[in-house]
Amino acid sequence: MTSPASFVLTGRARLIVASALMLFVQLALIRWSGANLVHLSYFSNLILLASFLGIGLGFLRSRRPTDIGRYVPIGLLLIVAFISVFPAKIEGSSTELIFFTMVQPTGLPTWVSLPMVFIVIAITMTMFGEITGRAFRAFGALDAYRWDIIGSIAGTLAFTAISFLRAPSWVWPVVTFIALWLLYGVRLPWISRLAMLAVVGLLVFESISAGVSWSPYYKVHTETFNTGTTVEYTTIQVNGIPHQNVMDVQERLKSEPMYGRPYERAAGNPLNNVLIVGAGTGTDVALALANGAKHVDAVEIDPRIQQIGSQINPNKPYDDPRVSVHINDGRAFLSGNTDKYDLILFALPDSLTLVSGASQLRLESYLFTEESMQAARDHLTDQGVFAMYNYYREPWLINRLAGTVDEVYGHAPCLDTFTAVQSLAVIAVGKEQGNVVCAPNAVWDRAAIVATEVPPPAVDDRPFLYLKERTIPTLYLIVIALILGVSLLGVRIFGGPLRSMAGYADLFFMGIAFLLLETRSITTFALLFGTTWLVNALVFTGVLLAVLAAIEVTKKFTVPRPVIITALFASLLLAFLVPNSALLSLPIPMRLLFAVILAFLPVFCANLLFTSRFKDASNPTSAFAANLFGAMIGGCLEYLSLVLGYQWLILVVALMYLIAVLIGGRYAKRLVRV
Repeated sequence: MTSPASFVLTGRARLIVASALMLFVQLALIRWSGANLVHLSYFSNLILLASFLGIGLGFLRSRRPTDIGRYVPIGLLLIVAFISVFPAKIEGSSTELIFFTMVQPTGLPTWVSLPMVFIVIAITMTMFGEITGRAFRAFGALDAYRWDIIGSIAGTLAFTAISFLRAPSWVWPVVTFIALWLLYGVRLPWISRLAMLAVVGLLVFESISAGVSWSPYYKVHTETFNTGTTVEYTTIQVNGIPHQNVMDVQERLKSEPMYGRPYERAAGNPLNNVLIVGAGTGTDVALALANGAKHVDAVEIDPRIQQIGSQINPNKPYDDPRVSVHINDGRAFLSGNTDKYDLILFALPDSLTLVSGASQLRLESYLFTEESMQAARDHLTDQGVFAMYNYYREPWLINRLAGTVDEVYGHAPCLDTFTAVQSLAVIAVGKEQGNVVCAPNAVWDRAAIVATEVPPPAVDDRPFLYLKERTIPTLYLIVIALILGVSLLGVRIFGGPLRSMAGYADLFFMGIAFLLLETRSITTFALLFGTTWLVNALVFTGVLLAVLAAIEVTKKFTVPRPVIITALFASLLLAFLVPNSALLSLPIPMRLLFAVILAFLPVFCANLLFTSRFKDASNPTSAFAANLFGAMIGGCLEYLSLVLGYQWLILVVALMYLIAVLIGGRYAKRLVRV
């Protein structure tokens, strides 16, 4: 009789839990590491790429007799300890790309931190990959893939639950420890148990630090100064970067007069209905109310930031009955209602983070495109005014936004700049030219600016506001080159000879294409329904469900290969010919239906192709590893979207699948001859 102390999961339960744990930890590391090492807030796919590399290596290692998966807590401890001891804040700007930060770098140099994190995470995920790979080998290829995907869905849902509950950081290592105990029981070495307890302890210490809390997007830290005085204020940092100050609105106007400029420019505006996107802790809402706004729609994407404002803003704007709070993405809010506004204000909506799974898509990316500006104009009353302000850092960015407004409204906006504070600027424009009153010499003048300093507007297909030129920045090219170099070395050292994957080159190219296809799905839903954490989680789950559906079809039916190939390329052609922006005008139910078809039909067809090939693999773990290594390369190729845009990225996907089909056809002919 097996005692409870020696109980471990076996069979399908073991594979499901191992797969769930692997994806859960990957998502948790992306969130936690990015919160403490600011470099990763802007290079979030670095962890994704390290994970693909590590998991692939783990699958290759799973055939070896020695199980190093039991020691995975040591890897986690190294990651957590390194980042805890050397947390980083970065200034993070270059001549080609802007990151919205206001602090000097701390911690180790970027060129030390990023490679260290990449290598340690890759090694750690190798151990997780080996755990899953060993469980994978107990089944036939297709059954193993089925339980792996079911586990991945469970891991995604578990992480989504933690995000929804805004759980402190110590929760994810506790969940990890429980899962490892289910997988190994008393066979989990004492050194691993102690390492896991140390990880939990470090993160408990982090969580009980004064002012620390978590939102679905950030690690939030608050600190109050001048308590009890008339100049009391609270600073809010997110992911180690100064984000907002909460103070009395009149005190704010003394130090930052830009907050009052939109109302000065909109003199005589009745302010019957005001929309504030990026309402944050409520300063802009309080100012609108102080200027006589009769109703304010306050849109804020982060529920924790809004909650802090509701609790501590001295003006209590969110308690005012004239205010309606909407926890939503600004662009999604605009596309989901038909109300008209006398004033629409984009109030410092810079997110300081990227959407998980899309290397260059920030939470606010679709808010500053030409199409979004047009949507805002369509929501203005005849006497309406649109305004936005921020610390734009670079003159060319101010000119890009002013130029976008100029093109959308047909006349130049007012431009108030505060050059003493890092290109702080206010841009205001009326639906009709006479709706605003500009200060003397405060009208933006395109003719007076060198053409190269007025970049074209960002658009929905290339929503990269902070990228000046249509190019891949040198910084990214260097990072990609380093990743590829380390990956080749890692595959050779830890994965052994490459000949075990030699027969699966087609699966390698499918991996490249599938990662790009997943990115396309994320961007489709981000534009149509918002860049919120919930939309992102639902897309990941939807992709996995489409994969699972393909597995079930392959198990029950023999779909001819020509039919699969035709369906795949037809679905890609459909996605290419129907741009996402064409769906924005549809009612929400119809928009959802068409989004599901355009995003998930190619995923389903692509996985019919993959599973029809994978089911015959004589070495499933090596075949799966080849696919994972392809996904890692796909993550690097994702940066092509900076040049091509997301729509043309579909052609890259099609090219990768074409190569896979040609290679797979040669493989099939060899089987027939045999």
